[in-house]
Amino acid sequence: MNAAEQVNNFEVAGKVAAVVNLFKYEFPDVKVDLKPWMNDPDTRKHVDPDSIDIGFHFPGRSRSFQSRSILIQIRFHQDPLEGHRRAIGVEAGGYDHQGQQWRFSTVENWQFVGATSPVQEVAEKLKQFCRQIFELFNGSAK
Repeated sequence: MNAAEQVNNFEVAGKVAAVVNLFKYEFPDVKVDLKPWMNDPDTRKHVDPDSIDIGFHFPGRSRSFQSRSILIQIRFHQDPLEGHRRAIGVEAGGYDHQGQQWRFSTVENWQFVGATSPVQEVAEKLKQFCRQIFELFNGSAK
């Protein structure tokens, strides 16, 4: 779900801002999109209400990312026993004018799959970014 729609209190707003700042710290030339999903019925039926989705767009195609835009989805689960919401995974996808070029998931084996992949240094930075997201939302790295 669009990050802008998930911000319903100061704590979530602060964490979304921290995620944005963490990414922009490593990649300062990106533009942030807190509403990467269109608000139409077809898109809405595919949007995960238990995620915070943020788009990052480069001024042109990034050779190091092998894409022009990155979609980050932070997935959550409401723990019925402990009563709090925890981040359970981060998914990322790299897109350009030809569509999705690669995807990455912390739910699986932390590997990049697709037609292309980010260069090794950027791939490692993206993995570290995901670890920082877990620390931010859960208080510890996975």
